[in-house]
Amino acid sequence: MKLADVDPFIGTQPTDLPAPTGIAATWWWPKPQIGNTHPGATFPFGMVSACASSGAYPTGYGEYALATEGVPPRMRERLVASGVTHFQQSGTGAIRKYYNYVRVTPMLGPLDDLGGHWDITEEQASPGSYAFAFANGIRGEVTVGPKSAVHRYTFPEAADARLVVDLSVGGLDIPYGATVPIRAHLESLEPGEAQGEIVVEGTPLAMHMTADAPGWRQLLWYDRRLMPGGRRLDFDAIRPTTMRPFGLMWQGSVAAGATVELRIGFSLRGVEQARRNLAADCPDGTGYEARRAATRASWSQCLAPVSVSGRDDRDARRALGTALYHSLIKPALAPNESPQWPTNGPFAFDICTMWDIYRTQLPLVSLLDPVASTDLANALIEICEEEGNFPIGYRMAKGSDRFSRQASGLAHTLLADLCAADVGGIDWEWALVHMLADLRRAYGEDFLTTGRADPVSHTLDIAFAYWCTARVADRVGDAKAAADCRRLAGRWRNAFDPATGLLRESTFYEGTKHNYSFRLTHDMAGRIALAGGEERFTRLLDRFFGYGADPVVQPGVDPSGDEMEAGYALGRFEGLNNEPDMEAPWAYMYAGRPDRTAEVVHHALHQMFGAGPGGLPGNDDSGGLSSWIVWASLGVFPVAGQDLFLINAPAWPDAAVELPGGAPLRIETVGFRGVGRGTDPQYVLDAVWNGHPLERTWLTGAELRAGGTLRFVLGDTPGSWGTTVRPPSFPSDAAEVTRRL
Repeated sequence: MKLADVDPFIGTQPTDLPAPTGIAATWWWPKPQIGNTHPGATFPFGMVSACASSGAYPTGYGEYALATEGVPPRMRERLVASGVTHFQQSGTGAIRKYYNYVRVTPMLGPLDDLGGHWDITEEQASPGSYAFAFANGIRGEVTVGPKSAVHRYTFPEAADARLVVDLSVGGLDIPYGATVPIRAHLESLEPGEAQGEIVVEGTPLAMHMTADAPGWRQLLWYDRRLMPGGRRLDFDAIRPTTMRPFGLMWQGSVAAGATVELRIGFSLRGVEQARRNLAADCPDGTGYEARRAATRASWSQCLAPVSVSGRDDRDARRALGTALYHSLIKPALAPNESPQWPTNGPFAFDICTMWDIYRTQLPLVSLLDPVASTDLANALIEICEEEGNFPIGYRMAKGSDRFSRQASGLAHTLLADLCAADVGGIDWEWALVHMLADLRRAYGEDFLTTGRADPVSHTLDIAFAYWCTARVADRVGDAKAAADCRRLAGRWRNAFDPATGLLRESTFYEGTKHNYSFRLTHDMAGRIALAGGEERFTRLLDRFFGYGADPVVQPGVDPSGDEMEAGYALGRFEGLNNEPDMEAPWAYMYAGRPDRTAEVVHHALHQMFGAGPGGLPGNDDSGGLSSWIVWASLGVFPVAGQDLFLINAPAWPDAAVELPGGAPLRIETVGFRGVGRGTDPQYVLDAVWNGHPLERTWLTGAELRAGGTLRFVLGDTPGSWGTTVRPPSFPSDAAEVTRRL
C-alpha cells in the first residue's frame, strides 16, 4: 500500500455506515460505535505521537465524551483544540487513564487565555504528519520521530505572539480523567534550549527542547504569571488540590507568515537521554521538513509489503491502506527506556491490550516485521522477569495493567508463533521459565487445583497457553515440561457444558458465553465432538451468526440497562464491534463449511467498514480491528499460537505480500467478480498452491513464510472444496483432564 492509500481520519467519528442487510442486519453491537482513532502524527511502533487536543474521550482528540455502550454523546459542539499534546492511544476504549502530556499552544492573546479552546478551521493528516489551522489565523504542523516530536507554527502578523509549553496538563477533560504530575522540574538552559521532567503515574517523562524563535524572549511561567530571569522550576510534591499550571514559553512579535519551530526529544530515563534521543532523531538540528520526510519514508517502507490490484474501488483501497496503517502504530517500542529497572534492552508500552491484539494484530506484525515482534516478545519476557507476570495490558505507568477480567496467558500465543517461525534473538529456555511461572500465578492457581478458572473464559486462555508453552518446551528439549503442559492443555473441556455445546454459565468480559464459545482452540475436533458433532456445531454457529433471524436495532445514545440486557440475551455475533468473537467466522471451516465462512466474512468486510471518518463499527483497539480487515481482505486468517493460516475467498482479484527474507506471497483469483456492499459472496471452488491442487483450507506458517502463489478459483455457488479435509487439531488425552467442578 502507498501513503496516499491512508486516511488517518477513518475511525475518528461515530459509526456512519449504511443500514446493514442480510445476516449482517442481525448482528448486535454492544460497545461504543466509534473507532476512537486520532489523526495525529505517528511513527511505526514509535514512542511518540502528537495531535491537536480538545480533551475529549478517549484519545484527547475530537468532540465526543465517555461512552462504554452505544453511540457516544457529544462533549464538544464542534472541533476545537487547546493546543497539541503528545502520547495518544490508538483506538482504545475503556482504559480511562490517557496521556496527552506536554501541551504546546501557539497563541496571540495573553497567557491568561491558556487552556481555552480555539476552533479548528482546517485539518490535514497523512502517515507521519498532522496539520491544522486555528480560527485566529495560526497554522500548526507536527511530525514525530521514534522518540521525538517536531512542531512548526506559522503566525499572522502580531505584536505579541507566543508559543507556550505546559507541563502540568495530562489526561482528559472527562470526570476523573485528568492526570496530574506528582513531581516536576523545568530548566531554561540558554536561548532556544530547555529541559525538564515530570513524574506521572509513577513514571518519569523527560524532555529536551530546542526552538528556532529568533528574537523572541524565552521565559518560565507559573500560575499563568511570567518569571523574568527565572532559570529553573522545581516541584517536589504536587497535589491535585494545590497544583497550578507551569511551563515555558517563547514570546515576540512576528510578521505575517513567520514560523517558529520547536523540537522535543523524550525519554523515560532522564533529561540527558532525552537530549540524546533528540540528537538521534534530529541530527544537527534537523528541522520539520527533514524529520517529516524521514518519518514518511519509514511509513512507506512499512506499508509497501502489502499490495492489491484488480478493483477500481478507491474507497476500498483507502479502507485497506488505513487498516494496515492503524495495525502498525502500537505497541510503542522503546528500547533502553524502561523507567522501572536500570538495565538496557527491549522495552514496550501501550500494549492495550493483549486481549485486543493477540488474535490478528500480533500475527500480522510477526509476518511483516519479525524484528519488531521479537523486540516485543523480549520486552514481555523482561517485564515478566521484573514484575512477576506477563502483562495483559501495559501502559506508560508504573506497573503493568493486568486487565485481569479480560484474559490470562495471552503472551504465550505470540511466543509460540515466534518459536514455530524459528526467529532468532530470543532465549527460549528463559522464555520457557517465564511462560511456566506466569501460568502458575493469579488465575493459574485455581486452574491447577480445580481444573478450571473463573471467569470460565480464562479456562480456555490458560489451557491454550499451556498448549503454546508445550511447543516452546519441545524446542528446548524439556520433554517432561512438554508432556505436563499438554496434559494441562486438555482441561479446556472443563469450560464447556456438553448439554448445550457452549461454555458454562459465568461472567464474561464484554460479551456472553456465545461470544466466547466459538474460539479457535488447539483441539477443534474435540471441541466439535463435545458439541455433538459437526451438524450440531454448525447449527450453533448458524444461530450465533443470525441465519434466519430478524434484524436487530442497535443501541443509541445512552442506552438503558433493559435495552442492553435484551441485546445480550440474543447471544449474537457482535459484528466486529468488539473483540471476543472476531475469529468465530472461521470456526465453520473445522466443521467442513467454508461456504459459511465466506458468507459471514463477506458481509462483515463489506458492510461493517467504510472509508469515511465513521468507517469503523467499534473501537479499533490498537489495531486489533484494523488488522482483521487486512487479513479478511487478503483471504488469509491466522490461528494465533498455532502457526496456522486458514484461507478463504479474498476481497481483491490480486494481492501480494512481500515477506522478509523470502519469496513474496502472491494471491491470485480466477472468476473474481465485483464485490462490495450489496453484493453476494463468492466461494472458493478450487485452490492451487505453487502449481499444485490444494484440497485443504489452510497453509502452515512455514509454507506461508516461504512465499509462493496461492490461486483461488471462485464461483457464485458453493462447491465441494474444503468439505472433506479439516484443519489440524491437536487433542490432549481426555482421560488426563481433571474435573473438580
